[in-house]
Amino acid sequence: MLEKIFKNIQKKSLKERFLLVIAILFFVVYFVLGLFVIFMKQFPINMTIGYRIAFGVLLIVYSIIRCIRIIKDNKD
Repeated sequence: MLEKIFKNIQKKSLKERFLLVIAILFFVVYFVLGLFVIFMKQFPINMTIGYRIAFGVLLIVYSIIRCIRIIKDNKD
């Protein structure tokens, strides 16, 4: 499976590979940001713990949706 993905990536143009890397980077950024919002002890914005957990979960769900879109787009 991984071999097929790497061959597919090598077929892409330089611009498409760059956009793929940017998409993966933003997936990681949103996921880590969601974890920071949930688990950071000294959060700089004054929010109750319930809102922080909800916002963090929302960011993590959004990152998972982005990941699914990346996988779907690369199956071509």
